[in-house]
Amino acid sequence: MADTSGIRKFADAADYRKRFVIQEEIDKYLPGGRHFIDENRINALIAATDGKPADPVRVREIIAKSESACETLEPEDTAVLMQVTDPALFEEMRAAADRIKHKVYDNRIVMFAPLYMSNLCVNGCRYCGFREGNSLQKRRVLTMDELKEEIDVLAGRIGHKRLIAVYGEHPSTSTEYIAETIETCYARQVKAPRTGAPVGIRRVNVNAAPLPVADLKVLKKVGIGTFQVFQETYNRKLYEQMHPAWSVKGNYDWRTTCFHRCLEAGVDDVGLGVLYGLCDWRFELLATVMHARDLERWFNIGPHTLSFPRLEPASGTRVPEESPWLIDDDTFARILVIARLSVPYTGMIVTARESPASRNRVLDHGMTQLDCSSNIAIKGYSDFANEAHQEKERQQFMLGDNRSIDEMVRYLASRGTITSFCTAGYRCGRTGGCIMDALKTGREGKFCKINAVLTFREWLDDFASDETRAIGDRLIEKELEGIKEWLPKFYPTVMKQYEATCRGERDLFF
Repeated sequence: MADTSGIRKFADAADYRKRFVIQEEIDKYLPGGRHFIDENRINALIAATDGKPADPVRVREIIAKSESACETLEPEDTAVLMQVTDPALFEEMRAAADRIKHKVYDNRIVMFAPLYMSNLCVNGCRYCGFREGNSLQKRRVLTMDELKEEIDVLAGRIGHKRLIAVYGEHPSTSTEYIAETIETCYARQVKAPRTGAPVGIRRVNVNAAPLPVADLKVLKKVGIGTFQVFQETYNRKLYEQMHPAWSVKGNYDWRTTCFHRCLEAGVDDVGLGVLYGLCDWRFELLATVMHARDLERWFNIGPHTLSFPRLEPASGTRVPEESPWLIDDDTFARILVIARLSVPYTGMIVTARESPASRNRVLDHGMTQLDCSSNIAIKGYSDFANEAHQEKERQQFMLGDNRSIDEMVRYLASRGTITSFCTAGYRCGRTGGCIMDALKTGREGKFCKINAVLTFREWLDDFASDETRAIGDRLIEKELEGIKEWLPKFYPTVMKQYEATCRGERDLFF
């Protein structure tokens, strides 16, 4: 078990709200009280470019800069990209975003599943079904035995290897609880349905409330993957309207400095995101770029991932239907392209909040990760035999894409995209600063391609339907030919691992 003796304990929710935030851990990263999210600068950039046509020459210069340097753009550059309305010029941007994605990540899409551990919460976020006081929500916290039942389905029936574990903010889901659930996920082993091979969860990313440095160090020791915190909105005034001052989440500065504390604690893969639809998307994207640049300034490490959740219907609230800033599918696609060009090295996550049509559309807009066979009800995987079943009163919001993992893998393979279940980077130390240069030069994408092939072979043999396996086999043949072409001397070593995987060995990687 993880050593949690050094972290603070709280008597109840009131005590938690009163004592949880540590002001010194905020002030350290806001020297002189000056915040790295410069709202005046953002508003000035929006005002200066609003309604004005983009200069095609300048846009192409920025595209070239993004492709060649693979560094985070200046906010001024991102603002220029936001001006583009000409369809032909935007298509140039989209094509460049797709090229960058292939340079950094090759033709892989990483697959994961969300696993909600609890829906108890001390906060009052106006748009969220989990908020305190929502009497419609059916509350529970998974026990370790219930968690094992969830893993048995996720790893043993569906075939997932990578999770994003999601926690409400509450004393009952403390850092001790988070650490124990991570350890439980890693320890659980089951047998694959087709081959009987041992399978389990190999990487647990976490979506949780901002934590102090001491708590983050505990999670680092138990093998956390990416630590993900969504800002929801960077607009301070709107943030205060959506998050009551009495709540822990109402502290804007505590939330925005969370990733600085993560990197200080050694949790060196962090995931940013905003809730698109709460505020002007241009403001949010420019602020995201500023956030990434400030992390680079302090630690020379940018965000490992960006996520793009949109407001979705939730129990007990009308905010998702009534917000004046809701975005349509065209705008969503624009956001992804601009984000890929603005932070070219980062992973980009588009979740099952989106409709199937929306996710299919943006596969060539720079995205790198998606979830499938998802159920976000508390204990939803083991309670519901039908993966598409949803209960509004047991989940934070409603999902849009209920496709199974087999259906999605088959669709991706049919378009020449390999589904990766690889988690090797975290066990090989390729995280944080170690991975940044490799991503920017394209080296990491080549390593990951090999591991993607090995894990794809595993999944096809252990879980795929006959139809999906046939399409996947053809894709793997093509991928192996590609590896042979660009790594001829290393190819025999790759084939030894591949053949061992075909014989039933598991979790082989480079």
